[in-house]
Amino acid sequence: MYDLAIIGGGPAGYVAAENAGAKGLKVVLFEKRELGGVCLNEGCIPTKTLLYSAKMYDHATGGKKYGITAGEVTYEYKKIADRKTKVVRKLVAGIKMKMEAHNVEVVRGEAFINSGDENAVSISCGEQTYEAARLLICTGSEAFIPPIPGIEGNTSVLTNREILALTEAPESLVVIGGGVIGMEFASFCNSLGIPVTVIEMLPEILGGMDKEISGMLRAIYAKRGIRFCMQCKVTRIEGNIVHFTDAEGNEQQAEGDKILMSVGRRPVLSGFGLENIAVETERGIKVNDTMQTSMPNVYAAGDVTGFSLLAHTASREAEVAVNNMLGIEDRMEYNAIPGVVYTNPEVSSVGLTEEQAEKEGIEYKLYRLPMTYAGRFVAENEGQTGLCKVIASKENKVLGVHMLGNPCSEFICAACMAITNGLGIEQLRRTVFPHPTVSEILKEVVF
Repeated sequence: MYDLAIIGGGPAGYVAAENAGAKGLKVVLFEKRELGGVCLNEGCIPTKTLLYSAKMYDHATGGKKYGITAGEVTYEYKKIADRKTKVVRKLVAGIKMKMEAHNVEVVRGEAFINSGDENAVSISCGEQTYEAARLLICTGSEAFIPPIPGIEGNTSVLTNREILALTEAPESLVVIGGGVIGMEFASFCNSLGIPVTVIEMLPEILGGMDKEISGMLRAIYAKRGIRFCMQCKVTRIEGNIVHFTDAEGNEQQAEGDKILMSVGRRPVLSGFGLENIAVETERGIKVNDTMQTSMPNVYAAGDVTGFSLLAHTASREAEVAVNNMLGIEDRMEYNAIPGVVYTNPEVSSVGLTEEQAEKEGIEYKLYRLPMTYAGRFVAENEGQTGLCKVIASKENKVLGVHMLGNPCSEFICAACMAITNGLGIEQLRRTVFPHPTVSEILKEVVF
């Protein structure tokens, strides 16, 4: 009998396994592919590795702005792809070492829940059956493929998994969906000189992020040559041609060597026997703020809950779940979950946006400044302006921070800490930031 069985070895599953193993629980972790899940193998890490190569290429080709002249600058796509694979393998190996260090039994294969009650859960994998006092479900999410005519069997249509497996650069790319994943791949291809078209149903890219910053990013990439088709609905795909209607209902089309389907993800709820236990689902597995399901000894964490489909959210949810299994009081809060778009320039965001505040009738104060008020930003981002916005309550508590400009992903955590700990604008003003850093903008903006 195991103390804990975990289905899924992604950012929720392996973090939970490590924490539970470190605290003395006997843990078995089931993973049908590779440890690290979608994030490490088909999402966050490989995408960011590609984007860093693209950023290096941007630096090399744009060196004249900084007084640096190089010879002919080229890229080798296969080497970029090979490095991506090397980075992923190194990190997967690191997770395996963590599992061994904390005595976690890792079982490779498809786990299936046979039955379960409040005392134990029975799981089979291959020919073996495993019994555990508790179960943590971390099956993650998968790319949503809408029922658009012409998708099925079309080798030109790719999801994030297939596009990351390419060893040759596409000649051109059509991105269906202007969310985070879509914009990151659009950014990557644009940096390499690949023609890109982005087709989005909404009036603005990047969904729930700050609309002003999203619009600024779109303007930057439109100037760099990306064709944006906003408020457009895809009607069919014929080979490598995407047909869509624009905001006025006119028929339009876009042609691409490859077509990236990036319209969102959905929780994986089938194929592992979830129906054999009394767990409630809605758009994902329903949980309370301790990540406990309707069965007291069954928990869920990560994308499978359908709430916040982000790797860092999944890891924190896993920590909360394990703590509560051990009787350690811990609650999941979602008011300070950061979101980052690793385009060039980067976007980072946490907490309430202006649009959300207005929709919910929340009185707020707005502090905003161009990123150029930070000296280091000016030194390192020639010709860029960027933006930093801070949303505060009428009592001057920090409610949200939204930024455009490199490297805002590296210090958005300061804003997360401010919101998590209920800090006010005055406390932000009194905080000493190192000089010169771009992070100083968080202090400059509230003076």
